Amino acid sequence: MFAKILIANRGEIACRIAATLRDLGIRSVAVYSEADRGALHTRVCDEARAIGPAEPRASYLNAEALVRAAREAGAQAIHPGFGFLAENADFADAVESAGLTFIGPTGAQIRAMGDKREARRLAAKTGVPVVPGAEGADTRALVRAADAMGYPVLVKAALGGGGKGMRKAADAAGLAEAIEAARRVAGSAFGDESVYLEKLLERPRHIEVQVLGDGQGRALHLFERDCTLQRRHQKVVEEAPSPALDARLRAEVARAAVRLAEAVRYRGAGTIEMLWTREAGFHFLEMNTRLQVEHPVTELVTGVDLVRAQVEIAATGRLPFEQPPGPPRGHAIEARVYAEDAARDFLPQAGTALRVRWPEGASVRVDRGLESGDSVSVHYDPMLAKVIAHGATRTEALERLVAALDEARIHGVVTNLPFLRALLRAPEAVSGGYDTEWIEREFLAGFSALMRAPAPELALAAAAIAEALDGAAPAARGPAARRRLDPFAALGRWRLAGLEA
Repeated sequence: MFAKILIANRGEIACRIAATLRDLGIRSVAVYSEADRGALHTRVCDEARAIGPAEPRASYLNAEALVRAAREAGAQAIHPGFGFLAENADFADAVESAGLTFIGPTGAQIRAMGDKREARRLAAKTGVPVVPGAEGADTRALVRAADAMGYPVLVKAALGGGGKGMRKAADAAGLAEAIEAARRVAGSAFGDESVYLEKLLERPRHIEVQVLGDGQGRALHLFERDCTLQRRHQKVVEEAPSPALDARLRAEVARAAVRLAEAVRYRGAGTIEMLWTREAGFHFLEMNTRLQVEHPVTELVTGVDLVRAQVEIAATGRLPFEQPPGPPRGHAIEARVYAEDAARDFLPQAGTALRVRWPEGASVRVDRGLESGDSVSVHYDPMLAKVIAHGATRTEALERLVAALDEARIHGVVTNLPFLRALLRAPEAVSGGYDTEWIEREFLAGFSALMRAPAPELALAAAAIAEALDGAAPAARGPAARRRLDPFAALGRWRLAGLEA
């Protein structure tokens, strides 16, 4: 087993990886840019090393600086987390060439599956249906291909993930512009401007299967996740198992995912993503050759620590266990908390989180990268944390998640918490009756109207009272105390952040 591992990432995922390394008795090394000096992930790791300026290309995307930091720290391995260089084949090769272990797939596997075009070809070869599409560098040829397959179509970055660079085109007039826009984003985010087209399936569900491979041709699955609640192709809420699948469909999609992972002799943790409609069945979408943002829901319904599994596979070259028995235990749902203003078209936010309170409870988990007093930078993805709840049933898990989100407080930085609270109370979210475009097609209009409504003084007073009660002594929090409380006497000098001036 490794004695020390460098985490080539930041924020909540770096904190989450550090927690497992601590449990394993492995020392963790954080890296940080100038903008992240003193950030939470640098405080929870055993040591931290500066790697460059705030600009990602000069720090977290600087493979040479990351490898140098690992060698200087005496680390034997590098865990890439997700985002940044996690799916960069050249980085994986550079780590191995430096005599270190890359905790993830090989560079060749990343090239085969991280390039969505290659992955589609391999999926088709292994008998997994793929969404109709087209590729190539000639924009006019892509337009002709789209005309032939029919609109609407999606333009997607060939490398990377997270919905970055994805553009929808409803007709030929908008396709050329969508291709150029997608190329710009892909080049900036992933260092490669290559894009391809896919036919847009109407009202699908987004289903993905967690797989583990030993790199020698053996693979297993840890059931599926449902990531259908999306906005602009960005996942917002994820859950396991999928409320749309029965036991037969669950087994069908799992077998297809394992077959594909074994075909590429995959090493480590990866995710096979599918689109599913009741009429057309499953179609392969892509493979993410890394740990997923939504991995906690799988951990809660299987009892498997996926970071630990990654580390053990990298250290031993063997799967840490046989195929776990099914079915999944209970239900888990995750909501992503972002520093973004849902009332202003989800504009990313920055600033200092003056006061942060995360929910607690035996059935609630929070993977966080932010505490009171921490700064939210303009330079990086605005995700602050994930709030995850587990229950014996989906209804129970959802109720616990809504209660947890109600309990969460972040002052000083605008977040999407109001959006999440409203979303998860919507009848369609409660019933599970939605598709990947439901949020934009049906939910956002009503939510936006609500957010545009004038904020009455009563709402501000209620918030002030809640803050006063948060800080009151336990004996002063009962119903009688709430009736007696004079907020204007209790608050003293106050401001909307909930702190005294």
